Amino acid sequence: MDWFLRVFKGMLIGSGFILPGISGGTLAVVFGVYERVITFLANIRKKLQAKCVVFLPLGIGGILGIVVFSLLMSVALAKYEYQMLWVFIGAIVGTLPTLFRQSTEQTKRTTADTIILITTALIMTVFLIFGQGLFSQIPQNFFTWILSGFLIGLGVIIPGLSPSNFLIYMGMYQPMTDGLKTFDLGIVIPLAIGGILSLVTLSKLVNLILQNYHSRLFNFIIGVVIASTIVIIPLNVTYDVVTIISCAGLFLVGIGIAYLMTKLDQKEKA
Repeated sequence: MDWFLRVFKGMLIGSGFILPGISGGTLAVVFGVYERVITFLANIRKKLQAKCVVFLPLGIGGILGIVVFSLLMSVALAKYEYQMLWVFIGAIVGTLPTLFRQSTEQTKRTTADTIILITTALIMTVFLIFGQGLFSQIPQNFFTWILSGFLIGLGVIIPGLSPSNFLIYMGMYQPMTDGLKTFDLGIVIPLAIGGILSLVTLSKLVNLILQNYHSRLFNFIIGVVIASTIVIIPLNVTYDVVTIISCAGLFLVGIGIAYLMTKLDQKEKA
């Protein structure tokens, strides 16, 4: 069950690379594996065999999540996108208590921590809302697909960063999902190269920050999570009574999933 749970977590985290507005790093934090993934990537050669037992199913699930949600984005999610978003919003809100608890695992909350959280949430909300004009159409070639893969890797390293949003801004999102669906090696290979480069070059830096500034980093992450959750709220939907009731139900489903995943993760850690 633990193995299948990690595969399922990996699939959900993988969905963060595909679903617009969703961050794979945020979902890794939400499901309690972010710190362990960063530590693994930063010290990948130490006790590799033992670590693979834990992280191989996450990796398998991540790949499955990318493939499955690439297919879904071109089919079901085109019709039910905002319903899925409300499930994710509920899941993120449902795990905020866990994130706050993780932020004080090593030290008590300070005024500086609160200032970091609030400032980050405000700045990131403004950036995510008004930052869409920073990117424009760019040519699609081997090197820009490597750049796209690098952005996807950043989505793991930096919680709250949605690589799909940037790819949409760059006009590369639809070609990427089409390429993944058809397994176009001209897209898949440079994406993989860029993602690996991002993970290898930045994981040690983030791990160092975690070791020395744990509470500061986690409050920064919580601020980013709050901001990224606010901006994915689907406001372009006509909310009649039926829609409000259904969205509220899906929101509660997300909270229920978060509660269940939190309990299972606590059991797994124990």
